[in-house]
Amino acid sequence: MQSEWIIAPPEELNGGPIRWSDLCGSECISRLLLRMGFVCAEDVQSFLRPRLKTLSDPFLLPQMDLAVTRLLRALDGKERIVLFGDYDVDGVTSLALLARVLRAYGGTPELFLPLRMEEGYGLSRESVERCLEQCQPQVLVAIDCGTSSVKEIEELKRCGVDVIVLDHHEPKSALPECVAVVNPKTDAKSLFHYLCSVGIAFKLCHALLKTRPVMDFDLRSQLDLVALGTVADIVPLSGENRTLVQRGALEIARSSRPGLKRLMEVSGVRAPILTEDIGFRLGPRLNAAGRLSTAEKSLQLLLTTDPKEAATLADLLDKQNRERQEVERKIAAAAEEKIATEYDCVEHAAIVVGARDWHPGVLGIVASRIARKFHRPAVVIGFDEKGVGKGSGRSIEGFSLVAALGRCDQWLDKFGGHEMAAGLTLREENLDAFADAFRHVAREELTDDKLRPHLRIDHELTFAELNFELLRWHELLQPFGNGNPQPVFFARAVEPVAQPRVINEKHLILRLRQRNYHQRAVFFDGALVELPKPPWDIAFRIRAGEYEGEARLDVQIQSLRQTADSH
Repeated sequence: MQSEWIIAPPEELNGGPIRWSDLCGSECISRLLLRMGFVCAEDVQSFLRPRLKTLSDPFLLPQMDLAVTRLLRALDGKERIVLFGDYDVDGVTSLALLARVLRAYGGTPELFLPLRMEEGYGLSRESVERCLEQCQPQVLVAIDCGTSSVKEIEELKRCGVDVIVLDHHEPKSALPECVAVVNPKTDAKSLFHYLCSVGIAFKLCHALLKTRPVMDFDLRSQLDLVALGTVADIVPLSGENRTLVQRGALEIARSSRPGLKRLMEVSGVRAPILTEDIGFRLGPRLNAAGRLSTAEKSLQLLLTTDPKEAATLADLLDKQNRERQEVERKIAAAAEEKIATEYDCVEHAAIVVGARDWHPGVLGIVASRIARKFHRPAVVIGFDEKGVGKGSGRSIEGFSLVAALGRCDQWLDKFGGHEMAAGLTLREENLDAFADAFRHVAREELTDDKLRPHLRIDHELTFAELNFELLRWHELLQPFGNGNPQPVFFARAVEPVAQPRVINEKHLILRLRQRNYHQRAVFFDGALVELPKPPWDIAFRIRAGEYEGEARLDVQIQSLRQTADSH
């Protein structure tokens, strides 16, 4: 869909509580910071230069004291501790992190991952039965799941197992009765709603080490895991997440983990590590194993100390990622074919599409692609031969997916998740009724304006202003991601000075001129759109680049249109 450009008006920089000229050497970046609503200069400094020493007391999280007390007792008593995780990046990094810390205490925790295809997500009846039989836990830590698993935790309790839940998913109603539910979303007043499970696991590790320090163990060296899980789970990069990811990216660049080093090699990732390196290169490869089969290999890769094993595992994950991409492509094409016949862009405020034999491991990625393309909440469901469907949903701004599914739950066997992403199971015979109900909820809650994609543009720049000083201040806004989007700039009346060069059959390299200033730009997927007659207005992002060993400022075009006064 064609985006409507919304260009932010330039605000008055002077007269407020903050003297921007003292803090920032770029008027453009000062305006971006002004919009973030900082109340004092110290807050701006903390944002531009995050420090680990500003992290808050981990015991501020709900029931953290209960979790720490029980785990230390289990370690002292040599009890069997089982870490029960999830098969996505947030789940496996949480497991690897907590396992590393418990081993530093001399513990020998068992690590357990559910089988996506056979057992489904989280503490399902099937995965709990297998865990009890295989591991015989005395203490079970459920990570990235468990908040809604009232029955399953009741069963574990009946079997004499003490359960601790570390989770960030929305609670539905009653919480399970267990030792502790360390989930900031169980407390409306908690300041930590932005944390994902690896962030909560990090807080637990911090609390353990604060209570009982371990000689020569540096928790900072584990921040590579925290950054991987936080970025891959697309939680807001605000509050402490910003600090954890910024410092974690530095740890990834110098990581001593053989598996992560090898994964960076096969992914073509090198320092400095950006969130897009995690989100589009490292994360998908770590996710690939859990999507197509079991996530054991990803967990093994993060934990191994053997370079040979690391190389084998990284190559395997790279291969599985390519297989995942092929499966995803086929399902996306089939889904879009169905959408072409079933979807009414005027009437329908949401998209629900399902079919037999669609692999459940890639449905979230397909749903994300559809939601982005059509700018609608999207649910994609794959049914097995018995008519049991597993689905994934992705949302757009202003529509809580988990709340919407709650209003349609009479047609669902099970569901869970958060505002932007959710999973569900339902019977094939209920698909049409669910689709009608879900679309009805979306139509009620989403105005026509919310259903029209907007490209929010932060600031107008001329090519004359594109210099290394601007880039230096721009880079202090990193890490970019959910909750801290990369700024989009705008330049008007630019013209091409050469024929666009096509790369990989879909991208364009453009040579542009604005007055006497020239700029090279890349337009991803630009070859797939029809370029209007120049001159153009361009919406673009900037980043640090390199060419033949020379540093340069790169321009990435997000959108372009014919300059208004050139019609």
